[in-house]
Amino acid sequence: MPASLRSGLAPRAALLALLLAAGAAALAAGSGEAPFLAENHAAMTRMMAGMTVKPSGDVDADFVAMMVSHHQGAIDMAEAELRYGRNARLLRIARDIIAKQQQQIVEMRTALGQPHPPKGPN
Repeated sequence: MPASLRSGLAPRAALLALLLAAGAAALAAGSGEAPFLAENHAAMTRMMAGMTVKPSGDVDADFVAMMVSHHQGAIDMAEAELRYGRNARLLRIARDIIAKQQQQIVEMRTALGQPHPPKGPN
């Protein structure tokens, strides 16, 4: 594995560990945020796993593979905000995040000639 890829994994792993610890602490404290935190934990876990791409030799394809996972993680987290959040401004921002991230996924896949994912309910 190239050193540049290895060096990028350590900070992401550290961030994930920090976020997991914070989520676990809130869950252990009996926080009313438990369902929200659990959904975000699952979203971040899927995102981080999806961003760990085995280099294919095609920088563009690898970039898109990692970015689609990253954008889907943002969509999943915004959807959790829509389910559990109450701040009207943040709910509008979450809807905007979903729309923009979905559009960018389509644009990246189109640039590579990849099929677009079916639109799910939002």
